[in-house]
Amino acid sequence: MKTLNLLLQKKGRQVWSVTPDATVFDALRLMADKGIGAVLVMDGERVVGILSERDYARKVALEGRASRETPVREIMTPRVVYARADQTVEEAMAIMTEKRVRHLPVFQGDQLVGIVSIGDLVKEIISDQQFMIDQLINYITS
Repeated sequence: MKTLNLLLQKKGRQVWSVTPDATVFDALRLMADKGIGAVLVMDGERVVGILSERDYARKVALEGRASRETPVREIMTPRVVYARADQTVEEAMAIMTEKRVRHLPVFQGDQLVGIVSIGDLVKEIISDQQFMIDQLINYITS
């Protein structure tokens, strides 16, 4: 079973973030530019929240707020669900399923080391399954 640390070594450890004072518009622009569905909200080195496309849809679009005037702090999710770098991909998938989140910051101790999405985990699980299938086919046909 692969750990999140191994997944991040392959995927990369880049974390995109905004400050609580940034506008929702600026956060959305960053997400669009980077092709991501969420950004961490950081106060210096400290994670204080996460902002996802879901937060925008539910707390800005549906409530008729203006994204250019609304600060991230007003709509971010302040209670961030996270995983440890030594947890497995399967454990992270279970956390995401139970907590109904699509993005997990990954910590090693109290140090942020990356972020994984549900897509990253699904891709990794499919890759592992395909490897196993290929090995079984090779064993059977040899």
